[in-house]
Amino acid sequence: MTIKLGCIADDFTGATDLANNLVRAGMRTVQTIGVPGEPLRADADAVVVALKTRTQPVEDAVAQSLAALEWLQQQGAEQIYFKYCSTFDSTPDGNIGPVTDALMTRLGTRFSIATPAFPDNKRTVFKGYLFAGDVLLNESGMQHHPLTPMTDPNLVRVLQAQTARKVGLIDYSVVAAGADAILARMQALQDEGVEIAIVDAVSNDDLLRLGPALRGMPLVTAGSGVAIGLPGNWGLAPASAASQARVPGLQAVVAGSCSSATNAQVAAFIESGRPALALDPMRLASEENVVTQVLGWAEPRMQHGPVLVYSTAEPEAVKAAQGALGVAHAGALIEAAIARIAVGLVERGVRQLIVAGGETSGAVVQALGLQQMAIGEQIDPGVPWCAGYSPVARGEVSIALKSGNFGTRDFFTKAFG
Repeated sequence: MTIKLGCIADDFTGATDLANNLVRAGMRTVQTIGVPGEPLRADADAVVVALKTRTQPVEDAVAQSLAALEWLQQQGAEQIYFKYCSTFDSTPDGNIGPVTDALMTRLGTRFSIATPAFPDNKRTVFKGYLFAGDVLLNESGMQHHPLTPMTDPNLVRVLQAQTARKVGLIDYSVVAAGADAILARMQALQDEGVEIAIVDAVSNDDLLRLGPALRGMPLVTAGSGVAIGLPGNWGLAPASAASQARVPGLQAVVAGSCSSATNAQVAAFIESGRPALALDPMRLASEENVVTQVLGWAEPRMQHGPVLVYSTAEPEAVKAAQGALGVAHAGALIEAAIARIAVGLVERGVRQLIVAGGETSGAVVQALGLQQMAIGEQIDPGVPWCAGYSPVARGEVSIALKSGNFGTRDFFTKAFG
């Protein structure tokens, strides 16, 4: 059995985001949690391997990404897709550049593209600058991200700081002219010694024009938006989203993201009158039974509807906790606590669980023992319901892994509708 497209995602929310777009674009898609220990047995056009490498040390991120590549090659993948966030989350050290470098070297290719554009979620690239909605990335709230603050919206500069390969630009005027113009620009850039090209895209039409130009490219690096233009290269047409039914059971939300969008979603949930409880990092650091107390609070309330447990906070509060505990320690405390809470909620009957935040999602999925997930209905662009077997539940669990910046303000309330 061989697959057409082998995908490596640098976090778990991004993996479901990509799988969702591939399914909607007509590809039978399987998502795995980590690199599988055995060959693929499902009949699929694409496989998305979900890793938790976005903020790991560079050498670990590279090693895991290469392991995923090796497994995908063993399954016969015709093209490799390295998926990162539509906000290009990274630092001057990586991990987007180093992972791209390693994949290009292993694949023996001297040219690839990079674009996080996802117009359906208002992430657009113009003249190499990344916009989130109507503002530049560094004015969107991402400049306050606790782990990967994005203070420069110029993607050529951001990526060039992470790689020794020369980075260039394919701007909107070329993209608007179509696939032949894009291919000609790619060749011209290669003649100039460019090995990675940032690509402008301000609409889905741009991504659909880009798709045919990527036919046969060994490695594509992008957010999930580019996925809508690739299935056509194999003669596949868009299809309705998969109809994976939600598992019946109690409902809950756990939120670890501190993004502006998630802050607003937490506020909307509270305003709706539903029960919500905030996690205090300082209490987690000084008390041993906080998780038990949280589960005791949640158990009677979730019998009457969804509950929310959140560590989401405004930038000033996040900085205060990081100042007292250290950035890494504060993040690790929150992740571990939310993962234990998620396990406790599932043990108590929750079968529909929303997780907000990429790092948080990775911790929760691993704690629940999910290995493979089927893609279900889309809640908002980039966020579908998924379902998979969890040893904790001794059965199926429906789970939505929401990138911190995705979703409308009422996401937490409408998702269970």
